[in-house]
Amino acid sequence: MRARAATLGDLEDVFRDLSQRMSDEYVAAGKDSKSAYDNLMMNLKEGRAHALVEGDETVAIIAWHENADAADTLFAAQEGFFSAATLRFCKRHIRHVQALAGNLPVHSRSWLERPDVTRWFHIIGYAQIGRDNGATLFELPPASST
Repeated sequence: MRARAATLGDLEDVFRDLSQRMSDEYVAAGKDSKSAYDNLMMNLKEGRAHALVEGDETVAIIAWHENADAADTLFAAQEGFFSAATLRFCKRHIRHVQALAGNLPVHSRSWLERPDVTRWFHIIGYAQIGRDNGATLFELPPASST
C-alpha cells in the first residue's frame, strides 16, 4: 500500500464502492454519504487529502484539517481497505499526516460502538480521550522529538 495526493477521480472511485461500515458511520454521525463526500472534497481542494492505494486501486481517502489545538481527520474507504496489512501501513502513514499538520495531536472520531474500531485506533497509537458530539474521540499524541 502507498499514499499519494488524492484526486477527484480517487474520491469518486472510493465513493462508487463505499464500504457499508463507512455508510453506517456517516448515518450514525447524522450525515449522509453526500455530505461526507463534500467535506472530503473541500480538504482535497486545499491539498489536505491522501489517496491510499493498493496496487492500482484507490481503496481509501484520508483528509485532515488543523484547528487551534489538533488536526481532525476525515475518512472514507472501500471494504477491501480493512485488513491487517492496511493497519500496519496506517500506523506509519498517520504519523506522516501528523508531521504535515505541524506535529499537532491528531483527533479521529467514531460514532459506531464497535470493538474492532476501538482496537484499530489503539494499535495505531491513539488513546480514547472522551466523547464529542455523540462520537468516541480518539487522540494520537504528538510524535516525540527524541
